[in-house]
Amino acid sequence: MSKLVILESPSKAKTVKKYLGSGYEVIASTGHIIDLPKSKLGVDIDHDFEPQYVNMKDKSEIIKELKKRAKSSDIVYLATDPDREGEAIAWHLSHLLNIDEKSKVRVTFNEITKSGVQYGMSHPRTIDTDIVNAQQTRRILDRIVGYKLSPFLWKKVRRGLSAGRVQSVAVRLIVDREEEIRAFKTTEYWSIDAKLSASSSKKVFSAKLSEIDGKKAQLDNKKQTDAVLKSLKDAEFTVSNIKKSQRKKQPAPPFTTSTLQQEASRRLSFQARRTMKAAQELYEGIEVEDMGAVGLITYMRTDSLRISAEAQTAAADMIKNVYGEEYLPEKPRVYRSKNNAQDAHEAIRPTNVELTPAKVKKSLTGDQFKLYKLIWERFMASQMANAVMDTVSVEITAKNCLFKANGYSVKFDGFTKLYEEQRDGEEQGGALPKIEKDEKLKASEVTGNQHFTQPPARYNEASLIKALEENGIGRPSTYAPTISTILDRHYVERESGNQLKPTPLGEVITGLLKEKFHNIVDVKFTAKVENSLDDIENGSKDWVETLRKFYKDFAKSLEKAEQDMEGKHLRVPDEPTDIICEECGKNMVIKIGPYGKFLGCSGFPECKFTKKIVTETKGSCPRCGKKMLLKKSKKGKPFYGCENFKDCNFMTWDMPLEEKCPQCGSSLFKKTGKLGKYYCQKDGCGYERPLENSKENDS
Repeated sequence: MSKLVILESPSKAKTVKKYLGSGYEVIASTGHIIDLPKSKLGVDIDHDFEPQYVNMKDKSEIIKELKKRAKSSDIVYLATDPDREGEAIAWHLSHLLNIDEKSKVRVTFNEITKSGVQYGMSHPRTIDTDIVNAQQTRRILDRIVGYKLSPFLWKKVRRGLSAGRVQSVAVRLIVDREEEIRAFKTTEYWSIDAKLSASSSKKVFSAKLSEIDGKKAQLDNKKQTDAVLKSLKDAEFTVSNIKKSQRKKQPAPPFTTSTLQQEASRRLSFQARRTMKAAQELYEGIEVEDMGAVGLITYMRTDSLRISAEAQTAAADMIKNVYGEEYLPEKPRVYRSKNNAQDAHEAIRPTNVELTPAKVKKSLTGDQFKLYKLIWERFMASQMANAVMDTVSVEITAKNCLFKANGYSVKFDGFTKLYEEQRDGEEQGGALPKIEKDEKLKASEVTGNQHFTQPPARYNEASLIKALEENGIGRPSTYAPTISTILDRHYVERESGNQLKPTPLGEVITGLLKEKFHNIVDVKFTAKVENSLDDIENGSKDWVETLRKFYKDFAKSLEKAEQDMEGKHLRVPDEPTDIICEECGKNMVIKIGPYGKFLGCSGFPECKFTKKIVTETKGSCPRCGKKMLLKKSKKGKPFYGCENFKDCNFMTWDMPLEEKCPQCGSSLFKKTGKLGKYYCQKDGCGYERPLENSKENDS
């Protein structure tokens, strides 16, 4: 009996084929094969929002091959990804290949391992039309917003713009934060710190002024601070109270998609897209030495914290064997998922805890190894015992002032022996020296320190993903593509590393949408729509009625906006520069076009001179010695090219450095990745040396 298994990814197909053996054919659809048409709305709004699906043009050869293979097979299994998109692809495949959608041919793999694949194949089910309807509703909602709202933006702002149900809310969060920063008024305040030591120890510790005359210390200026410092001159510092206690610290739960992206951003400086690329590769299958292709992690798009009993047992056995029984908790840990979490999948975890990062390192790229190590350590730590801290709080009296100092020492390291979550702005502490009550302390220094209140920080990728998740905007699969979209469309830009700042274009569009289409960029409304999609998925809400209700209000807003904005056009403000126009001598300004920022003359339309914005780098061209410029490919990938590109045409993906080659004096280049090195690109030189450490591969 010939059996055909259809998956989404070619690399996953290769791994699955290995586990299924010779009785099966395995082929990949390479994602969606059917979708709404690109050239028109493709939704019949007057007839219950019926979608008008078409075969995707660029998938014609794959469709032909799928039909041919299906025709010659006795049974076809639809093994696309275990999420909404995967369910919809399976549904489309069933229609394309004339498979009865009520037959049990839908299989899912939570992990691409032998046991995971065998379990999936032994538990086929029918296609879940509720899940399909949830995906279909989301697709139609996004199509309506995009196709109805984008032309309005073209007419009122500029051609080529777009709006999106999730992306526009993400931009609004960033714009609102920028407005908070601009409106923030800095306030001065002061603190007083004492550097103290006990007679029994030379260790100096710091204590902070907490109270004056029994009231909370509040110092607004230098004058007030100097007065307190004067009163403390030659004061006796006495330990008035000591409070000792014990604190237990629990490990963080295993990763969800959101927390993985946040921690990879904080710890590895990975952008969300980079994280998801490496995670997808780890899930689909890696050629591991002496094992062949194996999926190293469970499905990477999940918001569940559930862990299988088998995985918990395997982790407990390894913790006991490697670290000792004392590192196991009293009972296995159970982490509770959020109320709106999709619990079909487990949390992100290694498929086999015995495959430690060290064992598979040789088989992985740099990014794959770093992410796998993070996932493996986080999961194992989540199954370990609490850390136990001995804490001490000390109150110190000096005249009418009360100082406080806090410290801790580690009594039992527990899970921190392996992994500890990084948190933004987390203060570091340490142990205090041995101190007795009523002991007199020596003050080596008492100083006043000026501070200013700080505005809220701009979002970075980690904090934006956290905000999207906390507000119920989007789902695990949407965070990375949403951030990529708002950057690619130049509504948001990165500044000072990973900070996300709105562009003038992003602010103009957000202002217009807030005024005329309040619901589209309203955080609570968008979260409500996401909840409706969840309700459709679990069968408690009708998808057509959901669309009908949304469209009724949306159409009214669009009609009113068209009337209110009749004959009006919004201008995106240009950013002034000191660069002089080469044709007319006026200052040039930074403009945003469909392909990004460029320099244009402020005298437009009289002067139409424009030029590219170039970023000079360190180092020089190894061919002609001229400057090297940082550029971007059509897909946004950075590369480096000679400023004299027309004549020289030298380009490279590797970073030019200021350091000169010790052999020929030309600039060195830095290559990152698995074969990372410093090397010279001068013809005939051949100098190279390895990178000093793994951190140099992060860039």
